[in-house]
This record gives sequence, structure tokens and C-alpha cells, in this order.
Amino acid sequence: MFYICTSLLLMVTYSDSALFVCRNGEWWLARSLSTGQEGFIPSNYVSRTEAFEMEKWFFKDLSRRETERLLLAPGNKAGSFLVRESETSQGSFSLSVRDFVPEQGDVVKHYKIRCLDKGGYYISPSNTFQSLQELVKYYTRKADGLCQRLNAPCKPMAPQQQWAHDEWEIPRETLKMVKKLGAGQFGEVWMGYYKNTQKVAIKTLKEGTMEPEAFLQEANLMKQLQHERLVRLHAVVTREPILIVTEFMVNGCLLDFLKTDEGKKLRLNKLIDMSAQIAEGMAYIERKNYIHRDLRAANILVNETLHCKIADFGLARIIESEYTAHEGAKFPIKWTAPEAINFGTFSIKSDVWSFGILLTEIVTYGRIPYPAPNIQMGQI
Repeated sequence: MFYICTSLLLMVTYSDSALFVCRNGEWWLARSLSTGQEGFIPSNYVSRTEAFEMEKWFFKDLSRRETERLLLAPGNKAGSFLVRESETSQGSFSLSVRDFVPEQGDVVKHYKIRCLDKGGYYISPSNTFQSLQELVKYYTRKADGLCQRLNAPCKPMAPQQQWAHDEWEIPRETLKMVKKLGAGQFGEVWMGYYKNTQKVAIKTLKEGTMEPEAFLQEANLMKQLQHERLVRLHAVVTREPILIVTEFMVNGCLLDFLKTDEGKKLRLNKLIDMSAQIAEGMAYIERKNYIHRDLRAANILVNETLHCKIADFGLARIIESEYTAHEGAKFPIKWTAPEAINFGTFSIKSDVWSFGILLTEIVTYGRIPYPAPNIQMGQI
């Protein structure tokens, strides 16, 4: 029987890259390109990577829509580019380039990279190249028919810091509140740190708002909702005052962001894209048979790349006894569907109504819906 010392094994995960020092038998000696460590890997656990897949400008699995969102994010400029696999033609590639058009503002243009039968690539038949690297190098020197000369690879989205799966109910002492971000009817929101290392958002709930047992039951359901368009729920403190710990979104809520100098510069195509992102998140919530109940720009958060995520999903249900549309209750009446106001009946249809009001907030850069003075936000 053959044994191998575990200390000689190279620990890698899916999508890690490694340079093989020695390939012999079932175990190959390899060096991790991310950590520099050497060790043995089972040969059947790895597959060959094309040389171009190691380039900073190559993004393997990226849709056309996500490509445009990434290239239009802050940090990129006209001439920023990436190469990705084509969504429509298997084995083909697309070159996506950020451009600036005075009438439209910042836009992304896409070029199909075609493959030659005998190997090689081209965008225009008059210029063919043996490799994608040669193609990119050529167009970094001159545009030659492209909208822009290739300037710099697209900046990738910063990886989200992972949260340990077993750290759900956490001690209050592990949290440090640093900066108050806002306050509402049921508590406050703070920027803070978990274990002094990971930046998080901390939502405090006023004592007596709900029973801790009922809160924990609903929070467990909320934690199961995992989607790129939903703010990630990390952990909770279940002793009163109850705390909810979520990922931190640097640009705050969409309502406030739209009123900033940066927000006011957003063009209609970007506002439409933000609306589409929110719709993606709400479609996921609907598939999970969940209801938001309080969908509005104040409950949408924006990150550093101007990606939108839905926050406070399920929170209105947790505090249902205080959130029902009864006389004297604090209530977001301008966003609420008529059946929810009149009968306290919430459904995905009432969320659709709220989404429509949210769209008016977006296209008016945060203007209050129904600005007539006889319609008040709050008391009904």
C-alpha cells in the first residue's frame, strides 16, 4: 500500500491555478500561483488551463450584462477592456471595451473575436493573430477600427470576505460600533467591526420591538435567502437589544446616493440597470415564496461598484405587530399597495406595487413620491 505524508499535500480549491514542477504517476508536484506553496496534487483533480486564462484581462464566465456593469463601475475609464467567452457561440470569445459617447455618456461596445479553422483569432479579417495575447497587444497600440485603443484591463470586483458558517448567534462583545449611519422607527444602523477585523453593518432594534424567540425563528429563514442582489445576513445577537449583522455597503442607501453629486450624474441607462438589478433580487424573493413588505429606495443599498442589493427583506414581517396598517401606526403609506393599506394584506403583488413607486424614486433622483402636501409619510 502506498502512503503519502499529508504535510506534503498542496491544498487548493476550485478555480485555483498551479504550475506543475513534476508530472509523474498519479500524484503531481505543483506550485500554487496564489500562495507560492509547493506540494502534491492528485492528477485527476486538475485540468489544463489555456495560457490566456491567466491574463488579467480574461474573464471566463461573465454574461454580457455583468460585463457592462463591471466595465461601467468606478475605477474603469474609456479604453478599459476585457475578453470573455461568448454567450452565443461556444468556443468563441468577445472583446468588450468601455467608450464615451457625448450624447450617451459612458457605454460598453462589444466585438466578436472569431476563430480561424487552422488556429488563430481575428476581429477584422485583415488582421489575424496566432493567440489572444497577440490580438490584445496589437489593439493596445492602436484602435484600428475599435471604438477606443485598449487601455487597461477591467478592474475585477473585490472578493467578498467570507463569513464562518458556524458564527451565527454571536456574543455582543465581538462587535465594535464605530460610526452611526442612520436611525429609524425601530432602531439604528451603525458601521462597525466584527472581531476588530471585518467591516460590517450593525442594525440595532429597540428593546421590546419583538420577542427574541420569534426574531430568531424569522432570522433563520432570512439567512437562507442567498442571492447576489440581496444584502448578506451574517449573524445576530439575540439578547436584547437585538443586533443584526450584515455585509457593509460603502455607498449607503440608494435614496441618499441618488442625491449625491455622483448619483446626480448617473445617466438613464445606468438608472435602468439599477432598476433591473433590484428586479433580479425581487424575482429571487418571489421564487422563494417570500415577501419584502417594505420595498423602497431607502431599503436598497449600493456598493463601491454601484451594484444594488435589497436590504431589510423580512424585517417588516418580524415586527408585524407594529407594522400593520392600523390607525396611528408608523407606516410607509406612499409605497404601500391599496389592499395592504385597507386590509393589511401583503403579497408579492403588493411588492410589485412598491417596486413601481421605487422606480419613480430612481428616475427622479430620490424625489419623494406623491409630493402633494395632503399626503403625509407616517401617520395614517
